[in-house]
Amino acid sequence: MSVGHVARLMEAAGIPTVVVAVAAFEQPLKKMALARILLTPFLMGRPVGPVGDAETQKQVLRTALGLLESAKQPTTAIFRQP
Repeated sequence: MSVGHVARLMEAAGIPTVVVAVAAFEQPLKKMALARILLTPFLMGRPVGPVGDAETQKQVLRTALGLLESAKQPTTAIFRQP
């Protein structure tokens, strides 16, 4: 959860953030009232996807960057694999 605390400090300093996390952490992260959260269906410790799966990892990062650009209010999004 320290990532959430760092994200809040960065947001307070005017630096926009997106926290990418596995869906298992949804409730604790929502309680932290973070600006932007992207939840993924992957295993703990691998929030951007399986080891060696560069295409999925790129898709997660593109989705996170899109969320950073488009979210006008606090948002929680769920990554869905194509």
